[in-house]
Amino acid sequence: MKVLWAPWRIDYILGEKERGCVFCKADAPNAELTLFRGETTLVLMNKFPYNNGHLLVAPRRHVAGLDELTAEETGALLKTIARSVAALKSALKPEGFNIGLNLGRAAGAGIEEHLHFHVVPRWFGDTNALAVLDEVRVIPQHLKETWSLLKPHFEGKCGKAIFAGPRPRAGSGGRTAGRSKPTSLPRRS
Repeated sequence: MKVLWAPWRIDYILGEKERGCVFCKADAPNAELTLFRGETTLVLMNKFPYNNGHLLVAPRRHVAGLDELTAEETGALLKTIARSVAALKSALKPEGFNIGLNLGRAAGAGIEEHLHFHVVPRWFGDTNALAVLDEVRVIPQHLKETWSLLKPHFEGKCGKAIFAGPRPRAGSGGRTAGRSKPTSLPRRS
């Protein structure tokens, strides 16, 4: 019999489930798994990843739908996704990516109240019989070790300025407490 070790999963299995929005918590300075905080976007490690290096890219403002984003936020999200792919390529050398967005619980959104994109690095052979037959996924590296590998790429300390650009102003927060409607996009009827 083969034994698989994934010791970080016990916190999820036995631990108390987090209350509040994980993305709004990740927006705090020095948040544990946050890799990047820009003026309007943030990037964090997925605490319960599909694969090694699984990132979440979200607007800093607490919104649930694409129609609630401003044009600036929409552009910044796509640019942040592209930069996240570049950082992952540089740090982990994946052979491909799955990038997706689930809107609403029926579409598979685990956290439907705060829009976020999944950026999942892929390698040939990263799916095996365990994932297909038993719904068991083996993540080969601890989250904090992966975070340590990726963080310098998001800070521009690896010779590339992947995430060069404006950072949040002190105290700006970049989000609102509630879900506000953008002023730059007209609502369709």
